[in-house]
Amino acid sequence: MIVAIVDGYTDEPAGLGVPPYLGIYPRYAYGAIKKARRDAEVFYLTIDDLRATFGGERGIATKNKTPNFPNTRKILEKAGVIIYTGGLHTPGKYLSAVPSQVEEIAKFIKGYKAVKILGGPAFMGSAHAGGTKVSSRELSLAQEVFDHVVYGDLEAFLFDYMRNPGDADPFRFRNYAELRDYAVMGAEVARQFPDFPDFIIVEIETQRGCPKAMGIGGCSFCTEPVRYRTVEDRPVEDVVAEVKALYDLGVRHFRVGRQSCIFSYMAKPDGRVPIPNPRALERLFRGIRSIAPEVKTLHADNANPAVIANYPAESIRIAKALIEYGTPGNVVAFGLESADPRVAKLNNLNATAEETYEAVKILNEVGGGRGYNGMPWLLPGINVIFGLPGETKRSYELTFRFLKRLLDDGLMVRRINIRQVVVFPGTPLWHIRDRVKTEKHRKLIQHYKYKIRHEIDLPMLKRVVPVGTVLRDVRAEIYESNLTYGRQMGSYPLIVGIPKEVPLNRFYNVLIVGHGFRSITGIPIPVNVNRESPRVLQYIPGIGKKKAVRILAKRPFRSREEFLALLGEEGEKIGDFIEL
Repeated sequence: MIVAIVDGYTDEPAGLGVPPYLGIYPRYAYGAIKKARRDAEVFYLTIDDLRATFGGERGIATKNKTPNFPNTRKILEKAGVIIYTGGLHTPGKYLSAVPSQVEEIAKFIKGYKAVKILGGPAFMGSAHAGGTKVSSRELSLAQEVFDHVVYGDLEAFLFDYMRNPGDADPFRFRNYAELRDYAVMGAEVARQFPDFPDFIIVEIETQRGCPKAMGIGGCSFCTEPVRYRTVEDRPVEDVVAEVKALYDLGVRHFRVGRQSCIFSYMAKPDGRVPIPNPRALERLFRGIRSIAPEVKTLHADNANPAVIANYPAESIRIAKALIEYGTPGNVVAFGLESADPRVAKLNNLNATAEETYEAVKILNEVGGGRGYNGMPWLLPGINVIFGLPGETKRSYELTFRFLKRLLDDGLMVRRINIRQVVVFPGTPLWHIRDRVKTEKHRKLIQHYKYKIRHEIDLPMLKRVVPVGTVLRDVRAEIYESNLTYGRQMGSYPLIVGIPKEVPLNRFYNVLIVGHGFRSITGIPIPVNVNRESPRVLQYIPGIGKKKAVRILAKRPFRSREEFLALLGEEGEKIGDFIEL
């Protein structure tokens, strides 16, 4: 039997599967199929394979992609089963991949005779943009095009279906004992990832469900507690076994990101704020490092700031473990959402503004030192959602003042993610969706987004990565409008704009020379001053346009010393970045 898994990419509150990330759903699906049918021939296709084969929307992020499988059409023609995994619940901006939605995949596969199965979070629909409600048309289209829409766990359904289609229950969930083999066997699909092995970062699951939601309910907008009604922690040994399988294949970049709060792994329930378990986190990350000693990226993702603020001693131990066994550039995203206490109460949000401030302060004290790749070891990010019920003009001002306080107090956050709320089926907001006026404060939202980007993001970015910082191992990903865009591998990596065209899919050491609101400008080093273009030369700190003209007039330089003498005192600062 030939099976095609089409990865439409996923982005949800507690997990990411947009390249360079390989998410959990294709891996688990592959493993379940292989465990049930050893003779199955399973092909992993991306939505970009289908776009390149059949045409379709191709923006900046996808226009240069070629099919991973040039024979995509033949694979789909011969497949007995076509599986689609997708779902966009927390829409963002993506550099080299664009997530798919049901309308797009339906157009590509509806003509094939194979049994069609939809899995992952796509059954709840996708967020086309912030400030919207999920389209009922998308949900009905899924029912029309797919023979089976899986509402439980895709891997559980596929294992049963491959053994006996009549036994497959689309509402069945698996437990972690069942997942153990699927995860290890599914590691093999990483070989088929387009950018394997150098440019793949694998998302690793440790927990599902929301610990806070089990105590007092989930946030009004969040789909995680809707999909998983209980909290289940994955055994350390199982996580380590999956990482080992991937590491043995050649994967070197990992994010332990598939959970709502890494600080709540194996925590003790205690109402709103679970009691963290540092020993469990130390065992987990020590275990990963023991079997992956040459790992290049080991990061985490989400964290509940209320846990850190209310249990500082335990949280400091956890943060130190993330630093000791992990790699620099790590970012844990804090779900503040709003600094307005009234909005926080109405929407049952994770943490107060004061708790979030204390958590930011703690992580700065523990993880603010700069690591060997040029980034601080461990910083928080801040998630903000506009458009929540109960918001007033004062709400936006309170959130702005909170962020300004962080800046004024000399603290660092890696990034501030501003989204507009999206209303999904099953969430508390869905039941009052007619009263969720996502456009009510449209002009206010635009105004405060502008203020945050200009008055907070820019100076914060200059603090996190000052001019003169060297970021190591920046992968060049796309070229557009005379700029090459790249980033490091990891959680929420900074986008670096390089003011020239360089060969893609290579790693560069980059000298930071300027800042935008959410990205930075950098030039690859060392710089060959006898051959480099004047455009790049003028970016070098201390040179500028006038000195660049003088440099052009005196080229070629016979020695480094001759060139540095031309710059005077400024030459001492950049000498290490120059070659002839």
